[in-house]
Amino acid sequence: MMHAQAARQKILPAHVAIIMDGNGRWAQQRGLPRIAGHKAGVSSLREIVKSCATFGIRALTVYAFSTENWKRPLSEVSRLMELFMTSLRKEIAELDKNNIRLRFIGNHRAFTDSLRDSIAKAQDMTRNNLGLQFVVAVNYGGRWDITNALCVMAEKIRSGELDVRDINEGLLGSFIALSDLPPPDLFIRTGGERRISNFLLWQLAYTELYFTDCLWPDFGPDQFAAALDWFAGRERRFGQTSEQLQQVGRA
Repeated sequence: MMHAQAARQKILPAHVAIIMDGNGRWAQQRGLPRIAGHKAGVSSLREIVKSCATFGIRALTVYAFSTENWKRPLSEVSRLMELFMTSLRKEIAELDKNNIRLRFIGNHRAFTDSLRDSIAKAQDMTRNNLGLQFVVAVNYGGRWDITNALCVMAEKIRSGELDVRDINEGLLGSFIALSDLPPPDLFIRTGGERRISNFLLWQLAYTELYFTDCLWPDFGPDQFAAALDWFAGRERRFGQTSEQLQQVGRA
């Protein structure tokens, strides 16, 4: 396993995106209610946030609740919302103390006024922090993100602020969530599934995809370091050949 000191000596991602999968199965394997797995998952997330800050990673984006998760049993969704609010209120002071900026992306209109207020206060409290950018995707979907960007652009065209002839990939990308951050370099999904499940569809175009069978509550600093080690061994060509990259390196 690669430890923190070794990680600092390797090529590190500027932005890491994670689907934290396997909380429910972790709990079921132990004869516990599914919410116990989600609570254990919060502890794992706390450790990974610390690791990112230690390694000097610029941004961490995690998938906390997707637009599809509303299809789960109502009792589980309710408990997840309660856990989300409790964790937010409990962790915000520590995040602020460690110069971490907390941000949220997603469609929050479905949330209660109380939850939206807590999200707004947390973002405002940490807005000026210059350390790790910690992004929580909640009631988020990649298709929603792109559709929302198109709706914003359409409204600007209707109002005359934007000419349809100006539309290009770069302009559309500027309306997509997290356009102010570099795209994720490394995507991690725990829990054994090998798909991105409507997460950051636009942003993951050239991201390195790392999948592990480890369930999220068991994913700690050592497992994270192993993912960073794997990433350091990747050759990122972005459409070029290995020979072209070697020539750039020699220039």
